[in-house]
Amino acid sequence: MSNEEKRLEENLLKRSLLQQKKEECNAIIRDLGFLPDEAFEKYNNYKLEKLLRRLHRANEKLKKFSHVNKKASEQYGRFTKQREQLKARKTELDKTHESIGTLIDSLDRRKNEAIERTFHNVAGNFAKIFELLVPAGKGELVMRSDTQDMDVDGASSSSVDRYIGVSIKVSFNSKSDEGMIMQQLSGGQKSLVALALIFAIQRCDPAPFYLFDEIDANLDAQYRTAVADIIHKMSENAQFITTTFRPELLANADKFYGVTFYGKVSRIHAILKENALGFVEQESAR
Repeated sequence: MSNEEKRLEENLLKRSLLQQKKEECNAIIRDLGFLPDEAFEKYNNYKLEKLLRRLHRANEKLKKFSHVNKKASEQYGRFTKQREQLKARKTELDKTHESIGTLIDSLDRRKNEAIERTFHNVAGNFAKIFELLVPAGKGELVMRSDTQDMDVDGASSSSVDRYIGVSIKVSFNSKSDEGMIMQQLSGGQKSLVALALIFAIQRCDPAPFYLFDEIDANLDAQYRTAVADIIHKMSENAQFITTTFRPELLANADKFYGVTFYGKVSRIHAILKENALGFVEQESAR
């Protein structure tokens, strides 16, 4: 009885091992997939011994490829998917790059237009104001490039990158002369040109008030009068605070303040126009 039980246990163990091996073989068959119909018909009538021999030969041939990456197919599938994702990402980035390029071109074009428009406006204002200050002369702003100077009419280019600065040409006694550059002017002439440029810029972008400290110190009397007239006209829309030791700027002023200095202390007092004129005349006589 004990022998029978022992054989029964052995048979059950063998049966369990064979069942496990069968399941493993079925799993391998499932991984291989279904055989094509023509392959099934071809090998269906083969004897088991012949199939085993052919399987053995096939396995021997496969040993030559033992170094081949067995995960290549899986990796290929994964890399193919990544490649498609990267291609889609590249397409998206190309579209973004194109959009950014279009935006940059638009901003550059608007920048160029704004610079040229501002230059034209300032240049036009400068010519008009200089003519008011110097009726017998003329003044112009010149846009300078790497190769040559560009006047107001010649500054219309698709790009302002080639411009390197702005120069000034003025004539004080003729409207037909070529004009002088800043380095050729006297101190008083430079002051007058600087004021003309300031007034020209402020016409394009006005400020609520201006503070000028002795801007007429180096000017001749006729130019001081012209500057005073321009300030008086511009004071309709802005407030001007000026300091001066000359009478011309006092002619059209609305308020007058005198500054005294005693005992190392400065004091400011509201005074009458007559007092202000008397003060500057007294200073001029010294």
